[in-house]
Amino acid sequence: MADNEEPILNKVENTVALHSPLFKLKRWQWWLLVAVNIFFLVAGQSAAVLLGRFYYDQGGNSKWMATVVQTAGFPILFIPLFLLPSDNEPLASSSSSPPIRTLALIYIVLGMIIAGDNYLYSLGLSYLSASTYSLICASQLAFNAVFSYFINSQKFTALILNSVIILSFSSALIAVNDDSGGPSGVSRWKYFLGFLATLGASSIYSLLLSLMQLSFQKVLKKETFSVVLEMQIFTSIVATCVSVAGLFGSGEWKTLHGEMQSFGKGSVPYVLTLAWTAVTWQVCSVGVVGLIFVVSSLFSNVISTVALAVSPIAAVIVFHDKMNGVKIIAMLLAVWGFASFTYQNYIDDSKLRKAKTNVTETRNNSVC
Repeated sequence: MADNEEPILNKVENTVALHSPLFKLKRWQWWLLVAVNIFFLVAGQSAAVLLGRFYYDQGGNSKWMATVVQTAGFPILFIPLFLLPSDNEPLASSSSSPPIRTLALIYIVLGMIIAGDNYLYSLGLSYLSASTYSLICASQLAFNAVFSYFINSQKFTALILNSVIILSFSSALIAVNDDSGGPSGVSRWKYFLGFLATLGASSIYSLLLSLMQLSFQKVLKKETFSVVLEMQIFTSIVATCVSVAGLFGSGEWKTLHGEMQSFGKGSVPYVLTLAWTAVTWQVCSVGVVGLIFVVSSLFSNVISTVALAVSPIAAVIVFHDKMNGVKIIAMLLAVWGFASFTYQNYIDDSKLRKAKTNVTETRNNSVC
């Protein structure tokens, strides 16, 4: 097959996939694993966005505290890490583990990127309504398609290109919509700053997903879910340390006691809001990294877009956000873009499994 005729997975990735322990799963088992990770991502991200907006609506104002809680919940991931059985059948290409220094460098770099990205998301959410914020974040798929093409050798097809263009239009509609607005008391300038911060965060997030996928493919080279959890735990440790340093370095820590006392719903709901925000972000992160591991960074980003399409609806119900015609169109475009990519992934999965069947038949014929 010529290079320009290949599906999303290239030849090298196809060869690895055919020998992956994941590929030994039955079709329904593989899709069940994908579905579980999708649930974690969609439920976790939607809840985290709503809780983040609730924090600001009730008087919370610390951008760095909102950043800290996005990764501070990592200790709960030690529970499934310790409960998971150790894998004794790594890929043949991963007979030796990468050097500790290499792993440390990967975790530190990715963790620092995560911390900066989370701060931009916190800044954007503080100046935008939950629905507007979510729809702008849908642009991350377009960024990820570009990064995946250059970093992960991801192939463009008509369906993927259609998905990228549609989602780009979705974000553009929000950018030029004068009636999108933000929370009460937010000036037009702060709204624009929130838009830029969210757009920038979406691009960095997309780069992060591609770098994670590259790390799995080229450095870690292991097909176990424990590797996914370790990636999430160690990068979260680094990101949390950087965020805490930012909290103290900015002086925002001095205002936290007063912020808790003046929180609209009281001190206890203040603590619970931050705690549950930390938990839901970790649930979301497991889904994100899990989908990168099981499928690809681009697919993980597409599912994030689905969650972003769910969040505006939830925001209208919970916070009574204004849902005008432009937002509705933007949301429908986001769903369209997701459906386009999902169908492409289904096509590629069918081709990959057909290739596995042909390889098996060839081997059987050779034996005979």
